[in-house]
Amino acid sequence: MILNQNNEYAAVLDACVLVPMPLCDTLLRLAEEPAFYRPLWSEMIFQEVGNALETKLKLTPEQRDRRLKMMSQAFPEAMVTIPPNLVDTFECFIDKDDRHVLACGVKGQAHVIITQNTKHFPEECLEEYDILCQTPDEFLGHQFHLNPPLIIEKLDQQAAAIGQSREYIICRLKTVTPEFCKLVKQSI
Repeated sequence: MILNQNNEYAAVLDACVLVPMPLCDTLLRLAEEPAFYRPLWSEMIFQEVGNALETKLKLTPEQRDRRLKMMSQAFPEAMVTIPPNLVDTFECFIDKDDRHVLACGVKGQAHVIITQNTKHFPEECLEEYDILCQTPDEFLGHQFHLNPPLIIEKLDQQAAAIGQSREYIICRLKTVTPEFCKLVKQSI
């Protein structure tokens, strides 16, 4: 299966999936040509990512800025500008701190929100906007079924970029994407 060079399937990447480097790298490689999807994020998501990179991963401000800059340069079309009043319109959310993620999805015309915090995005709130919510494991599993050889190729490129093997990447992803890793292992 050849993927469309101008893939219109769009996914909001929540901060929690952009912080862990192996997961972030895998997700973004799948957005490179030939792309499985178009990534979306907002300034608020980037702020959360930057804060987590410094506080949880103990990166320096320079390291944080470099990573965010590289993501912005690689995917300049991913940044969604959210009008401030749009965030306040999503009152059905359990966690008001995540309303900006849905606002990014609505404004960016996303098909899916990829997050570890699926309970923060109740289905009844998303139905109105025709947006799904998936864990990275679910999302990567669906992408795998679209084109297994291309997924394997992209994982191999990810491994080669850091001088490692595909098995190393799978091992690093296993804690957050166990089912996806099983699919990859079964296919090779």
